[in-house]
Amino acid sequence: MRVGSAVEFDRYGGTDELHFVDQERPTPADGEVVVEVVAAGLSHIEIATREGALADRLPTVFPSRQGSCFAGIVRAKGRSVRGVHAGQAVMGHAVGGGAQASWVCVPAAAIVRKPENIPFEVAGGLYLAGTTAWRIIDDLAITADDVVVIAAAAGGVGHIEAQLALAAGARVIGTCGERNHDYLRQIGVLPVTYGDGMVERIRQAAAGHPVTAFVDNRGDGAALSTALGVDPARFVSLERRRDVELYFVQAGGDDTDPATIMQDLGRRIEAHQLRVLVSGFYPFEYLVDAYEDLAAGHSRGKVVVGMQPVETGMRQEWYRSEKARTMAER
Repeated sequence: MRVGSAVEFDRYGGTDELHFVDQERPTPADGEVVVEVVAAGLSHIEIATREGALADRLPTVFPSRQGSCFAGIVRAKGRSVRGVHAGQAVMGHAVGGGAQASWVCVPAAAIVRKPENIPFEVAGGLYLAGTTAWRIIDDLAITADDVVVIAAAAGGVGHIEAQLALAAGARVIGTCGERNHDYLRQIGVLPVTYGDGMVERIRQAAAGHPVTAFVDNRGDGAALSTALGVDPARFVSLERRRDVELYFVQAGGDDTDPATIMQDLGRRIEAHQLRVLVSGFYPFEYLVDAYEDLAAGHSRGKVVVGMQPVETGMRQEWYRSEKARTMAER
């Protein structure tokens, strides 16, 4: 394949501003690689960027392309690139955006090897949620002495934060809707339902231990954290999460942090110490449906698009209709 497609938007707005354009396979400059994208993850920060909510922090030049996270196959590399070969499966991030496309051309430092036992859809949705979760939990220096509350613990970032905190030995309490209780129990998290009486329900889940850290992925947890007696230095606000996400969105090819973290996350997944959930896997041509799924706020884990899905025809239509009906019922 030499010609593919990429998604663009020409002005701030909703999903109706997204459109596909033809894309020829790029030619890598020295130090770059060209990757044929197999899967690309979606994130809430992309919605905010497209709608103009981050115009002051993330300037946009139009036409603009979406997407940081991808996994795919290396098809070409610049002359000085070492340790990477054509045909190699990799995962990484599109520096400056543009992962939601048939091809990405990125600095070689922006990719890492995709472990063989990690599916492309998982690898393709890993970068932004994974690095953000890793940095937040690492900055909190979680240990076995901690009781951690993670708000929206079944979400794309939250479910990775929860598992990283569990791996550090902490007792993890996750706030969520009732439909996510069984999922959180499966990964070792103690679920607590949103709504009145949350302080008491969290204290019951803590089983007499003080809550020592609070990660707020919803934006309404400051008062709750204070009521639980959490040290303000160990409260992570939604604004702090957004700062971390923006750092990783903007990370350049000379920044070694993203690759280091991705390699660690890859090892954890490969060793079955971390499970990244993909709740929606859409064909690339249904990107708008995928974004609407994500924006509805009900998806567990990650929403991902596949550039060349194997299944077509009626099965594809069945998936879309079932997903739409399920979302409408929630």
